Amino acid sequence: MIAIAVTANGEREVLGLDVGPSESGAFWLAFLRDLSARGLSGVKLVVSDAHAGLKAAIGAVLQGAGWQRCRVHFMRDALGLVPKSAQQMVAATIRTVFAQPDAATAVEQWRRVADTFRPRFIRLAELLDAAEPDVLAYAAFPVAHWRQIWSNNPLERLNKEVKRRTDVVGIFPNTAAVVRLVGCVLAEQHDEWQAARRYFSVGSIAKLNDEQEVGPLPLIAAS
Repeated sequence: MIAIAVTANGEREVLGLDVGPSESGAFWLAFLRDLSARGLSGVKLVVSDAHAGLKAAIGAVLQGAGWQRCRVHFMRDALGLVPKSAQQMVAATIRTVFAQPDAATAVEQWRRVADTFRPRFIRLAELLDAAEPDVLAYAAFPVAHWRQIWSNNPLERLNKEVKRRTDVVGIFPNTAAVVRLVGCVLAEQHDEWQAARRYFSVGSIAKLNDEQEVGPLPLIAAS
């Protein structure tokens, strides 16, 4: 399990790494408690796919933090409810929501899309109804940040690099060996982020500070 963050000055950093047998609620709870014990505070939004255990752990440990359901993972779940022949049309229709210029019109379009699908794909419409507040959580933040926070794609790219490096080894003798190798990959990425340009510009961070009370680590992604 890996967590990364965007700090209050707009820079990305690696928060933590752990290894476990499954993505259970107990594991996520222990993982977030460890991050909190090491100083994580002021989190405003967590971006992840739809792990019930993670969502419960966020509520228990990171009180006051919102949760953004990754739109990419949501789209996969949505397309799994319709025939393959309809998937391209469904995906294009749902994406119209994310092209809206403000929160109000995004909500209106989301509900319009759900109603459009209701006669033909009732299970998809029900998923849209249930997921609305979670997938549209990004809309509570400045528009300049939407593309960076409505999915956990940056973490997925990091996960792909981790998988590439671990596949070379194949089988690890113990957990410590996994942590050593993956920890090195994450340390390299962390150092690259420190030398790269800010993930959020100074101007957009100032706008975020104006609109919300921001703590030292406002946004994190976990997977």
